[in-house]
Amino acid sequence: MTADPFSLTISSIALAISATTAWFTLRRGRLALARPLLVGFLFDLPAGEPKILFRASLYTTGKRGRIVESMYLKIRRGEYTHTFTFWGYGETTALVVGGGLHIGEDGVVHYHHFLPPRDGTDFQFVPGDYVIDVYATVVHRKTPVLLSSLALSLSESFSEALRDKSMAVLYNWEPDSRTYHPHTERAPSRGRDRSVSGSAYENPSTFR
Repeated sequence: MTADPFSLTISSIALAISATTAWFTLRRGRLALARPLLVGFLFDLPAGEPKILFRASLYTTGKRGRIVESMYLKIRRGEYTHTFTFWGYGETTALVVGGGLHIGEDGVVHYHHFLPPRDGTDFQFVPGDYVIDVYATVVHRKTPVLLSSLALSLSESFSEALRDKSMAVLYNWEPDSRTYHPHTERAPSRGRDRSVSGSAYENPSTFR
């Protein structure tokens, strides 16, 4: 008995749709970082360590998502490169040391705080053009993922302002000009040690 060609076609299409749906459901997808709308150069108080923070959404392109083991920054200025390896994230007072963060396709939005390692390396916010490369190490991936590269410029006057460690230079993304516009603000005076929260600030929403 010969099969009906129309029925075979319908069955083939249904099978293809089922396979495609299963593939989209099971795939982990790619980890990505939306452009940070706010980036800050400031200090972790009361210790006075240099800090870089930004607020942005992490998301994946797959249903199953990804688990971020850690995040870190490589800061390039001319021929100099510094790595900020300490990572904390969260909102208001609920800041935690980074690690094991599950990211799904809906994404999660946090403030991300980064500090240099305590290895004696001296980092200063000197004037110049900076490129900040944001990396993540991800479960089931052997190599780190470069999520974003941010280009920022620190003027002489803003660098001078940061000699006062209670000050912060904040960069807001301007969609029309597609550049970061910097300004200074005085940071909150209350802080926590990195071993507790990874953040100097009990209320980072001040920097929205």
